[in-house]
Amino acid sequence: MKLFVYHTPESTPEDSLPDCAVVIDVLRATTTIATALNAGAEAVQAFKDIDELMTVSSQWLPQKRLRAGERGGAKVDGFDLGNSPLDCTPEVVQHKRLFLTTTNGTRALERVQSASVLITAAFVNCQAAVNYLLEKEPSTVWLVGSGWQGGYSLEDTACAGAIAHSLVSKIDYQVANDEVIAAIALYTQWQDRMLEMFEQSTHGQRLLKLDCHRDLEYCAQSNILDVLPIQNEAKVLIKS
Repeated sequence: MKLFVYHTPESTPEDSLPDCAVVIDVLRATTTIATALNAGAEAVQAFKDIDELMTVSSQWLPQKRLRAGERGGAKVDGFDLGNSPLDCTPEVVQHKRLFLTTTNGTRALERVQSASVLITAAFVNCQAAVNYLLEKEPSTVWLVGSGWQGGYSLEDTACAGAIAHSLVSKIDYQVANDEVIAAIALYTQWQDRMLEMFEQSTHGQRLLKLDCHRDLEYCAQSNILDVLPIQNEAKVLIKS
């Protein structure tokens, strides 16, 4: 298995795709996706563009859809939900499709939507992603952080490092770029202080200003969900 880590979707090669892409947006899109599917959502459909989301979701019965999303961390005006995983309870999301748009995560999903396999991961379901990769052993794997508006995000690279750290002790692997080594080093430094790292990160600071400390606490938990979101059609993620 050839492992690559990319800090942002913009840093991925434009002329190739992996056998398996793992999209990571810990704060908060991929945490929310995993939580919603675990709570019984029918699917999560991701959109980079709000207008496209409104057009597609309008074709669904109101009782079967939830419009969810944020810009700059704040809920989009007129939407049912923001991008908080804490809102994704069974009472709210069960048997419904989430139409989701976010500042960063949905951009990353769009970048690698044509990969042979696309899954998403966060700390809350990190082991589920590791288990899938160990079982399927794809030849090339991209761990793609979503970053923040094209820039580096500490928490996404740390999660990529957690996945890589779990894989390298169990499989025959090849480190395909130096970012893999850096991601593992970052994770091992902070693995017992993940919430502290989130609170210090620029993305975490933005969420704290929006009174989202409970979101940080939730997103910092490891392996509380045994669910793997996987793409079954372009930008539509279901529970594997």
